[in-house]
Amino acid sequence: MRKGIVRKVLILSVSFLALLLLLQPVHVNAQRTIKVGILDTYSGPPAVYGNDALNGFKLALNEINKKGVLGAKIEFTTRDDKFKVDIGLSMAKELVMMEKVDLLVGTINSAVSLAVSDYVKGEKIPFIVWISKSEKITGEKGHRYVFCTSENTYMAGKAGGVALSKKPYVKYWIAGDDYEYGHAIADAAWRNLKALKPKVELIGQSWWKVGEPDLIPYITAITSAKPDAVIFATGGASMTNALKAIKSTGMSERIPIWIHTATDHAVLKPLGKEAPEGVMGTMDYHFYHPDTPANRAFVKAFQDAYGNPPGFPAFHAYVTAHLIAKSFIKAGAIDREKFIKAMEGMKVDSPVGEVEMRACDHQAVLPMFLGVTKKVPQYDFIISTDIVTVPGKEIMPTCEEIKKVRGKS
Repeated sequence: MRKGIVRKVLILSVSFLALLLLLQPVHVNAQRTIKVGILDTYSGPPAVYGNDALNGFKLALNEINKKGVLGAKIEFTTRDDKFKVDIGLSMAKELVMMEKVDLLVGTINSAVSLAVSDYVKGEKIPFIVWISKSEKITGEKGHRYVFCTSENTYMAGKAGGVALSKKPYVKYWIAGDDYEYGHAIADAAWRNLKALKPKVELIGQSWWKVGEPDLIPYITAITSAKPDAVIFATGGASMTNALKAIKSTGMSERIPIWIHTATDHAVLKPLGKEAPEGVMGTMDYHFYHPDTPANRAFVKAFQDAYGNPPGFPAFHAYVTAHLIAKSFIKAGAIDREKFIKAMEGMKVDSPVGEVEMRACDHQAVLPMFLGVTKKVPQYDFIISTDIVTVPGKEIMPTCEEIKKVRGKS
């Protein structure tokens, strides 16, 4: 009799445990942490961008996690790609396979972004690029699992091309970093300029390795060629060196220059008096522009938290976090495919106004700000002045163009 009672108790216990196991997946999925893997550069000169982005992401999560997302919080874990493709790809795999992240975000280096994009396509894992700017990311090489919240080289190049087409310059020289971003931004700027002003002529080009410490010989050679204007296709650490060389040689006083992100606060403030005036630049975020309640509130919150104003990486990461949260809420579950569907066409308010994640190519629609570097009384560093805003829709490729470059037309 005792054996019968024990047997019944065991059967009931096993049945109860089985019922718990059946119910467990639904309970865990609704309550578990949403885990984001951040892959970015946290060593060397580009780390200033990676750290700024990380701070912007953390600031947004502090806001988001107060209410939570689907009854859970968003957490993150980071990896340093050291600005190298092989390391970046290895770290992406580690985040996916070892850390079991729900999605990946980050990247500064466009070559790293493209390599990781190819990887996540096979693994069917969402990947949101927030700094890298090659138009191939959401253009030619774009696919279902990759998104971009930064402006890309198509957008920046078109903004630069439009600005330069209104100038009287005819003979141009192109110079820049010999890697994916450098060539992409140069090609985009020249392509758009040539289309708007067919008579322009490219009289020469100069390319140097990323991080080249001495650009004076290049500047001297370009100046000797006497172009009407110069398009510099440089970024990161090379941007600082380029602006220093431009200042020390007095190049900007003699030859008009356009450089995308030349008006970036993260570059200009550290340069101080070594930053040149009169350089044309394009950016999609300035902490002092637009002067709106939303941007002022973002800047104050960032400064209170980190002691300095936000740069464009912080802006992009901040927007990325809110897109992630809002998309998971719309999806109604921690499910990658539902998240992607929800992200397509998603709109969020931002410090520069509404930002839309375009469905056809997964590219964020952002305004661009054209300006010229200049010293002003209210700041002890050079800023962008005479700013002209170009709406994002005016500088993006059409969805039909995206289909064509992807071979789907």
